[in-house]
Amino acid sequence: MDVLRGALLQAAESRQVRGLVETAPISRAVVKRYIPGTEPSDAVAACRDLVGQGLSTTLDHLGEDTTDLATARAVRDAYRVLLEALADAGLTEGGRCEVSVKLSAVGQALGPDGEKIALEHAHEICAAAAAAGTTVTLDMEDHTTVDSTLSILRELRRDHPWVGAVLQAYLYRTEGDCVDLAHEGSRVRLCKGAYAEPESVAYSDKREVDLAYVRCARTLMAGAGYPMLATHDPRLIDIGNALAVQNKRQQGTYEYQMLYGIRPDEQRRLAAEGETMRVYVPYGTDWYGYFMRRLAERPANVAFFLRSLVGTR
Repeated sequence: MDVLRGALLQAAESRQVRGLVETAPISRAVVKRYIPGTEPSDAVAACRDLVGQGLSTTLDHLGEDTTDLATARAVRDAYRVLLEALADAGLTEGGRCEVSVKLSAVGQALGPDGEKIALEHAHEICAAAAAAGTTVTLDMEDHTTVDSTLSILRELRRDHPWVGAVLQAYLYRTEGDCVDLAHEGSRVRLCKGAYAEPESVAYSDKREVDLAYVRCARTLMAGAGYPMLATHDPRLIDIGNALAVQNKRQQGTYEYQMLYGIRPDEQRRLAAEGETMRVYVPYGTDWYGYFMRRLAERPANVAFFLRSLVGTR
């Protein structure tokens, strides 16, 4: 499984494989299992349905590694349109539906001025979120972007202290980052990590990643911030519950997060038990990289995809 995961993560970066997958006669149902659609209206409809089930959401306009300023501006504008649509639908009250932003999609990778461009665009997205009555979380990407992303986070929090961060447990550095961000008012989503990283910077063994996740979760749950535990692993959810009890945390002072289309019954179960359960909802046409990383995360995803290719769902 580790070999398969590595191959899929490498494929997520391959232009050749991307061309093959995007042009293959894959049933729309395969992609729609994880991505509800390409338009803002699709994202809003998905959120309306999830909120009706007692769930919260965070929306991601798909795309990353933007290489020109015009595209970065278009992504910024797409978030503005989305936030206005969510507010008009009455879905943003109390941050029930927020947005997640990849800084590489709004200009971070645009050369020497990339960080400045991304910060400006992120500021504008945060202003739109504030006007809509909701929040923004900055997605984390590969290890080369971590310092830049955390720098932009610090600047954004000067005006918008509610901006959330994402930390990836498989990076060696993350335990220290958790200590730094486990302060009052800090919103931190903790995930395992979904990029192909070298062994010099990240754990590759599943058990080591799980142990790192628990250590990071322990730090965040013991801190004064608002932890967002992003996991589909039943064992880690049980550990999260135990840490909440240990640290005398009430429901609503932390939350669980899962991806759209993965373990929906468990999502509803946690919400029914009073937990804040937020679903990560991606939408848009640039779905390839996201889709391949979802396949890499769980063997069941690969089996589902292969069955769909041969029409034997």
